Amino acid sequence: MSPIKLFETRQVRSLWDEERETWYFSIVDVVAILTDSADPGAYWRKLKERLKKEGNETVTDCHGLKMQAADGKMRLTDVADTEQLLRLIQSIPSPKAEPFKRWLAKVGYERIEETADPELALDRAMETYLKKGYSREWVNQRLKSIEVRKELTEEWSDRGLKKGNDFAILTDEITKAWSGLTTKQYKQLKTLKKENLRDHMTNLELVLNMLAEATTTEISRAKKPRGLERSRVIARQGGTIAGNTRKQIEERTGKPIITSRNAKRLK
Repeated sequence: MSPIKLFETRQVRSLWDEERETWYFSIVDVVAILTDSADPGAYWRKLKERLKKEGNETVTDCHGLKMQAADGKMRLTDVADTEQLLRLIQSIPSPKAEPFKRWLAKVGYERIEETADPELALDRAMETYLKKGYSREWVNQRLKSIEVRKELTEEWSDRGLKKGNDFAILTDEITKAWSGLTTKQYKQLKTLKKENLRDHMTNLELVLNMLAEATTTEISRAKKPRGLERSRVIARQGGTIAGNTRKQIEERTGKPIITSRNAKRLK
């Protein structure tokens, strides 16, 4: 169960940050749903004060964004991203918050299990994708792509690169080299925001993306580059090999491989 799904019966104001690729949610709206307080703003102010005294960093990291208020005017509103929101919910003593807390406990328990037995993660991923309506053939391809991606990120870690910004830069180089689009442009083509791009690829898109990443891994293992810039060169090389394959297929079929089809049209 997705925690945000539990908000569907009541409106929660949200904003998409294009730069950070992150959804932000109005904290007061969430407090209003979970507490039924007559003054959710006052409830949040008291909760924020208490959490600050306890040294809760989540509150410190929350910031304000302008959102449309009930009177139609744009007002500065405290917001939280999904992770911050879930941590705040844990601090709200309310029966309505219990489904979230149970969900968090379940997810935490599953992650501990998966650490001890990684195969469980793949089994759960298979089950989740099938429930979402993907074909078994597509899911098998997707799980293989996860394995290929893991080998690549482990190779990058071995080369001293950092998860986050470094990985994003290199992924962008690979994607642009094989597809002709940056990761952001590719997601825009498929009308995606925070969603995982690979979850919205066709079988052939997945295959070419895997070829690009697997090739990059092999070249990196052979060349053993140090530093981001040398790894960027190798990322482009790996992506270009898959890009040339894409062009050859398109020449033979007369059809473009890069498509705007997303998960809704894949199922």
